[in-house]
Amino acid sequence: MSANADHALNWVKDNVKAFLPDTRIVGIAVGNEVLGGSDNELEVALLNAVKNVYNATKKLGISDVVQISTAHSQAVFADSFPPSYCVFKDGVAQLMKPLLEFFSKIGSPFCLNAYPFLAYTYNPDKIDINYALFQPNEGVVDNKTHLHYDNLLDAQIDAAYAALEDAGFRKMEVIVTETGWASDGDENEPAATPSNARTYNYNLRKRLAKRKGTPLRPKKMLKAYIFALFNEYQKTGQSSEKNFGLFKADGSISYDVGFSGLQDISAASSLLSLKEEDWKEVESMYQS
Repeated sequence: MSANADHALNWVKDNVKAFLPDTRIVGIAVGNEVLGGSDNELEVALLNAVKNVYNATKKLGISDVVQISTAHSQAVFADSFPPSYCVFKDGVAQLMKPLLEFFSKIGSPFCLNAYPFLAYTYNPDKIDINYALFQPNEGVVDNKTHLHYDNLLDAQIDAAYAALEDAGFRKMEVIVTETGWASDGDENEPAATPSNARTYNYNLRKRLAKRKGTPLRPKKMLKAYIFALFNEYQKTGQSSEKNFGLFKADGSISYDVGFSGLQDISAASSLLSLKEEDWKEVESMYQS
């Protein structure tokens, strides 16, 4: 994608343009969690890949329909607590700045993969699990802005907004491209349970239904995509990495997140039993 503009054009033509407008495609993520990782060659190639894919959408006349961005993990930040102190890591900033400049030019958002589950798993002695699960708790106050946070996801998002403002991109929107909670894990991941996963995603659903912003950006309605639809048993790493799905690999539900159409009747029918109105609700809450 980065080295060959024609390859990018053909890919977009075959994998995106060919399915429009029958399939609802609203964006292309060019890479996932590239910056802040260990592959420097891939990091350097990212910007040109983004430009080639965007130029392909322009040539094909779909740039007004399909947004281009790339998703970042919290590894791009030097520190995210308290939210107002968050900045990009020095090693990331030099690559992030031109990327943000391009996204600002074409009107793309900053895409963040935000996981209260991971933050709690790494810091169970410092983070109240109720704060991570959107459950009643005392909350946290940012000692710089004096803003009160009653859940960890809002704090993670506002940390990204603070880093963007520090980098000179105050007006850029943050969209949560991944968030979720594992329903199973290893012995050192006791919070990875079906009950906690159900609580997090059910409360996330209620949070999104309010269509409100975060403490730092109260007028900017939160947009988020839940991760994931299916468990991924072939993934490497800890067991939690394999168990973020609303559904198991055989199509049966992992846990009931509160959609009335979900019925665990059989592996073959459970996906089909999600009624049309529930799919519309999923779209409006997780992908609006």
